[in-house]
Amino acid sequence: MSPENYLKQINEASRVIGKTWPLYSFVTSNPLSGYEASGFAEALQEAEKLLGANVFPEASLYRQAWNNGDIDRNILKQELEARRISESPELCLQLFDSEDLQEEENEFQELDRIMAKWMGSFMDEGMAEWPMPNRELGFYKAWRKLAKYDDDFKVDKNSKIPETSEEAISIVLKGLSEEDLLKTFIHHLAALPGWTGYINYRIASGSFWQEKYPISLQDYLGVRLWLAKLLKLPVIPIEKRSGKDNRITRIQLCWLRAWEKSWQQKLIGSLQESASNQENSEKKLPDAQMVFCIDTRSELIRRHVEASGNYETFGYAGFFGIAMDYVGVKDGLARKSCPPIVNSAYKVSEIPQAQKEESMQKLQKDNQVFAFSSYFLKRMKHMLPSAFGYVEGTGILYAASLLARTLTPGFLYKEKKKNENLHEHFCETDLQRIYSDTELSEIELQEKVTIVKGGFDMMGWKDFSPLVIFTGHGSHTANNAFGSSLDCGACAASPGRNNARMLAKLANMKEVREVLRTEHDIKIPENTVFVGAEHNTTTDEIVLFDSQVPESHQELLTELKKDLEKAQITATRDRLKFEGDGKALAERKANNWSDTRPEWGLAKNAGFIVGPRSLTEKTNLDSRCFLHSYDWKQDAEGKALETIMQGPMVVTQWINNHYYFSSVDNETFGGGNKITHNITGRFGVVQGNGGDLKMGLPLQSLRQTDTEMYHQPLRLSVMINAPVARISEILSRNENLKMLLDNEWIYLLAMDPLQGNKVKRYKKNMNWEEVMDNELIVSKKPESKVLELVDPA
Repeated sequence: MSPENYLKQINEASRVIGKTWPLYSFVTSNPLSGYEASGFAEALQEAEKLLGANVFPEASLYRQAWNNGDIDRNILKQELEARRISESPELCLQLFDSEDLQEEENEFQELDRIMAKWMGSFMDEGMAEWPMPNRELGFYKAWRKLAKYDDDFKVDKNSKIPETSEEAISIVLKGLSEEDLLKTFIHHLAALPGWTGYINYRIASGSFWQEKYPISLQDYLGVRLWLAKLLKLPVIPIEKRSGKDNRITRIQLCWLRAWEKSWQQKLIGSLQESASNQENSEKKLPDAQMVFCIDTRSELIRRHVEASGNYETFGYAGFFGIAMDYVGVKDGLARKSCPPIVNSAYKVSEIPQAQKEESMQKLQKDNQVFAFSSYFLKRMKHMLPSAFGYVEGTGILYAASLLARTLTPGFLYKEKKKNENLHEHFCETDLQRIYSDTELSEIELQEKVTIVKGGFDMMGWKDFSPLVIFTGHGSHTANNAFGSSLDCGACAASPGRNNARMLAKLANMKEVREVLRTEHDIKIPENTVFVGAEHNTTTDEIVLFDSQVPESHQELLTELKKDLEKAQITATRDRLKFEGDGKALAERKANNWSDTRPEWGLAKNAGFIVGPRSLTEKTNLDSRCFLHSYDWKQDAEGKALETIMQGPMVVTQWINNHYYFSSVDNETFGGGNKITHNITGRFGVVQGNGGDLKMGLPLQSLRQTDTEMYHQPLRLSVMINAPVARISEILSRNENLKMLLDNEWIYLLAMDPLQGNKVKRYKKNMNWEEVMDNELIVSKKPESKVLELVDPA
């Protein structure tokens, strides 16, 4: 078979694995994204077979949900009866307990260990003091030169290793049919999905490391298959019968659907109540308006900000519509700060504010000294000739540092934060278009207008307060390998502060406002000032980057800062369920090197609501919903809604599925236990001293304890406040969105304002069913005070 055919089969096989994102840019994504063209249930069946993974919540999680009243008995009964399953809920739980989930013996364990060792050596990104030689030749050729030195296997001197990976594959798999080839490739790629997923990531990202030290799935398979032959292992996978009862799989799916629909009925009930209680009277203009990311953690802080004063909040994707790379002022490195699926069009760097050039120059010199000192100390610690002497000589200092971080983490956090935002006092962001890989160009006025207008259109914005705050978000944790997963996913796991600052600068430009007024009828008052800010999701502190706010707004600004501090105090108390000083506790957790749960990230996410704030502002959604502002009346052609569905809705589905799969099988899809994590190559984590690269979220990001659930593994339920006809038009011209819905990766609900906010549920093939008023009945459990939806299907 020709090399081209091998590549075709390998590309087809690669859909069983997703992408493993690096620790420095850890973006949550659906690990089964290659199966989105298949039904959800079918994809689970394939993943269970190929990866040996658990794909449904385990019995203990179902039992916790059942005991907590999160699964409605009537809904569960309907789901079971619709599929002719007669067992009672209690009997179902007993069946789940009795299901044999023991792992099968892995006959490829030794091969997996050897491959993981070579992958770690080749893919190192600067952690190793003595890097693997010949990496510039590519993975297969570099391995071929060094294989004879590996004591884990013996290369026969009379048996020459093939010169290319194509040749190796051809020799090992000679005579196989295309069908058997595909099965073989799938089997071997799925054996270490974390490592092969990282190869996928490197290829797709075109990173510096991939360009300098190239690796491909074909090279990986060439090495693995040749070693399998050398170790006398069965190269072609042997079909194994699954020991799992297919009937139990069907029951598990019924329970999952019932759990999801039970949550939906609570959401529908609360939103319909809010819709019926909406005031028709015009509200007075707020003292300030704040735009937050759609992130679920923003739901909590928005409630507390609104409660602290006369403020209005909005939700918008946290990169604020600017597809940019940001050049760090401290290290000069450019990092992506927009959704991973979007190509960066702009580069944003720091320039000195007027008459503050000297401060900028001093900062740059200080950063150079700090960078050299940091590099020198790391080299001293890691180099063999100096490591022992360095550690012994600095042992007392390290002990004192460790003691301080243990006993006074809150104090150290405050000290560290004093200098963190220093450069914003004398720097401002500068936007340039990326003309080519090496060239930049000035952007036209119309591009600036388009960026600003795009945000206002997406949110349905009409009136502007004297202060408008664009609030990006980031986190602060200590000793956390997965720390970037807590930053802004819309900014490729970077903080969103710089996108917020950039948008504020563009919106403050007089020439931009003039075009908005004359050509687009968007009238921003002269006294409106836009300001960038950052919400620290670990402490709920909101920092305003206000060094250029005019004197005329200082009184308003002072009041806002006081109210934001009040909001921080009440929000941390609410989030941490702590009666004492929640703010102090949050600050201690942020800088405590031993805290395995500094914050919960996007755990508990279950819904995405697209609509005006009036629909949700009176409801405590418990940080379970992404919230995107949208006013259907301001979007006559549906363009803004289409953008929201094409972008944020798809991305939130990825996030939701990442959390789902990390929850149902933390060893296969998640990050395992933080306590035994070891960082490899600066880009990933392995459990203990080796094995597969961890591709998902650690156990501590998902559970209260090793056994007690925090995140509920439910598929995303999307609620859109817009006419059903408009949503259907969008789906009819976006086959990828329709596919996600028809294949049940997402639930879609519509609250139609043209029909009295009646809720309709999307069914397959562009069909909708109405949720009738008589389907909402008061729960028989008075203590829960919840509405229950009886699903006729």
